[in-house]
Amino acid sequence: MEIRPGQGQEIIPGLVWAFRLHHDGAAEALPVDAPIEPSRDGRLWLHVNLADARARAWLATVHIPQLARDLLLSGDRFQQIHTIENCVYGVFSDLVRSIDAPTEETDFLRFAMTERLLISGRHQALCAADATRRVLEGGYRVETVAALLEKIVHEVADTMDRIADKMGTELDTIEEQVVSGDSTSETRSTLARMRRTSVGLHRQLMGLRVVFHRLELKNMDDLSPALRLQAGKLAQRLDGLDHDIVELRERSRLLEEELRFKLEEESNKHLHALAVVTMMLLPPTLVTGIFGMNTKGLPLTDNESGFFIAAGLLVGSALLAYLIMRRLGIVR
Repeated sequence: MEIRPGQGQEIIPGLVWAFRLHHDGAAEALPVDAPIEPSRDGRLWLHVNLADARARAWLATVHIPQLARDLLLSGDRFQQIHTIENCVYGVFSDLVRSIDAPTEETDFLRFAMTERLLISGRHQALCAADATRRVLEGGYRVETVAALLEKIVHEVADTMDRIADKMGTELDTIEEQVVSGDSTSETRSTLARMRRTSVGLHRQLMGLRVVFHRLELKNMDDLSPALRLQAGKLAQRLDGLDHDIVELRERSRLLEEELRFKLEEESNKHLHALAVVTMMLLPPTLVTGIFGMNTKGLPLTDNESGFFIAAGLLVGSALLAYLIMRRLGIVR
């Protein structure tokens, strides 16, 4: 895969950034508003915005295998890596980047590479690609385009690792609150949000793990050494990270259940207290109802102390109901 002579004499439309990777591993940032000349001194990394129709039109003219070009321009939303004619191409997911931090939204990075050129594209700003750009600008060295792609995958894992560390710290704090009984109404919503995040990360990692495990089983002897990805090493790291994410998901689920049980226990206590009060008020209500009947022959109607006797009956009936409930063990 290479840039044709005619393509090297014009500005590449939709180009987000470009680097020339020299033979000593040093990366040189290239201006995106100037023509990029093909050179035998090193390799190129071109990162384009696939949301730009002009960039898509340019990609359609790049001299790469048809299958790789079709995948770059496709709308496939599942992770995959293929090898053909000394070209490695595929799709993997990454977290969308806001102005200053990663978000919980995911999008896909599409790429095609050979020994001398890596073309990557995205529709939204992605964390891993941007992080790789910044480390290259900081002096990070890569010997091959395969090493560059591996660095992008490692940055995907690093971003998720940082999110996992943050989630673990938040879960520790919530766990202390739940155990001590200091949890608030926001705790449950926070746990639900963290569980959704862990489920999304696990789904993303699971797909990425499968991709590299499949690539590890492939026979890549027909590829040049510069294109052979360390699929086993990448899969091993993703496996460990996915294990941590699954543990965080289970912790958040267990804490959510424990918090729900505590809330149910607190509700049961309130319902029990309400039931006791209701049962204590039933006998006085009965007495009040009897004396409130508008019929002849009611007792105490001609007694000067009738009101006080009726009041005594109200209090006595409530006290009797309390003693009965206490004897039965309903009230402790």
